[in-house]
Amino acid sequence: MNLNSSAIKAMQISIIKPGLLSTIQDLGRYEYLAQAVPVSGAMDTLAARIANKAVGNEDDKAVIELTYADVKLKADTDILIAYSGDGAILKVENQIIPTDRPVFIPAKTVLNFVHNPTGSRTYLSVSGGWDVPLVLGSRSTFLTAGFGGFWGRQIRQGDILNSSDQLNLDSATILERLKSKTINYPNWSIARPLFLSADKKTIRIVPAQEFTWFDGRSIVNFLSEPYTLSAQSNRMGYRLDGFKINRVIKTELLSTAITPGTIQVTGNGSLILLMADCQTTGGYPRIAQVAAVDLPLCAQLKPGDKIYFKEISRHEAEMLYLDRERQLQKLPVAIKSKIYNTF
Repeated sequence: MNLNSSAIKAMQISIIKPGLLSTIQDLGRYEYLAQAVPVSGAMDTLAARIANKAVGNEDDKAVIELTYADVKLKADTDILIAYSGDGAILKVENQIIPTDRPVFIPAKTVLNFVHNPTGSRTYLSVSGGWDVPLVLGSRSTFLTAGFGGFWGRQIRQGDILNSSDQLNLDSATILERLKSKTINYPNWSIARPLFLSADKKTIRIVPAQEFTWFDGRSIVNFLSEPYTLSAQSNRMGYRLDGFKINRVIKTELLSTAITPGTIQVTGNGSLILLMADCQTTGGYPRIAQVAAVDLPLCAQLKPGDKIYFKEISRHEAEMLYLDRERQLQKLPVAIKSKIYNTF
């Protein structure tokens, strides 16, 4: 059920300070990989989905991805938001606004996202989702090609963003229950850490197609020694500093399929962990693929962070992913109970 624009007016914010890199993202663009169009989308899809679920949105609504905080926004109208992720803490004046729950913000309020040293990315949802055009089936920004999101670019000072005026029943009900003259939010939240591995520095991987191209010592080091995220890292991929990987098979690899989470070995033995904006094919051999459940951990890494890789089977990786999806599918039921019974 949708409430039309005669019942709900679009919500609006103004950008006072955009931070290092703020873009509109959703869950990605999957239907054009054959045309070499990257997935893009939120780096941390778990945090993006939880931010949307908290305000009653569907998972794929557009959110704002904030990188390393230092962002200031103004609510031009009353807004219903949620934020999730480890890169920032939301402050209004001296009040810290908690994460992973719906928050009603009255018009003219200034929101400050300040640095949180535990991570790098934060996702800001709004009731109904941020209103930007669909491009190739997604609202995600692909900066390299300059399309999607807000005019194909990162958000700048002076930009004005609006929400959709089409709310589903859950989102409209949360708004109705929380609407107030002051900041208002419930005493419940979504426990995002429960959907993540407790060991945030160990990234589970599955051996990739060219895993056997490397010598035994390299494999032992890869699975036992730490790697450090280089400053030469972005939404396309992370360079990892650590033990070099030596090839024993020197066959030239034709350009072949890669995806977010693929770990490639460069010509000099360095590792590259591909992320959301990575290309669709590549010529470097693939040593491993990050298990999907641990990609959100990778998304929150920052330069200087050390990680370890742990091998698991493809079956285990699939079961971990399916188990998390089953748990996430239970959230809307729990949120409905909170909305209609205990708000």
